[in-house]
Amino acid sequence: MTLVSNPKTEKKLPKIIYSKELETILNVSDIRKPLGCRDALVLELLYSTGIRVSELINIKVNDINTNKKEIKIFGKGSKERIVLYGDRCDKLLNVYLDSMRSEISNEKSLDYLLLSKTGKPINAREIRFIIDEIVKEAGLKIHISPHVLRHTFATDMLNNGADLRSVQEMLGHSNLSTTQIYTHV
Repeated sequence: MTLVSNPKTEKKLPKIIYSKELETILNVSDIRKPLGCRDALVLELLYSTGIRVSELINIKVNDINTNKKEIKIFGKGSKERIVLYGDRCDKLLNVYLDSMRSEISNEKSLDYLLLSKTGKPINAREIRFIIDEIVKEAGLKIHISPHVLRHTFATDMLNNGADLRSVQEMLGHSNLSTTQIYTHV
């Protein structure tokens, strides 16, 4: 029996959302309100950088270099990487940092970027709740998790000409085989 190998389990393709649905949810939040701006920033950061929800909730204000449009991320296995973000995320981030974050914060010295409505560091459950509420407000009948936004980011990068190694680095994958699943989507 030691010579018999187990059958290979079929890998499921990652779930993604399509551009029309993505554009809808990215434009739902009222960015003129502190929590609306924060919620829009949550979605934008998850999609435009491909970071994990655990990485998102641990971003500190000092990890962000707004001049270079980059964020220092501490990922799985305490690995550090730099992710870049675009103009849309930059605008949201600047509005949030310049005026909205201080309206949510109840402590000036709080280091974390994203805060709950009580002014404490936000947690993963709250991120999922925010996404669910935005999807509901958008009138969509789909379920979107933070990881679906990560899958969508990777798929969109590959579909728009990014090479597999670059996507691997952006996602913080240690093995290229983990990233290769996106080539089948």
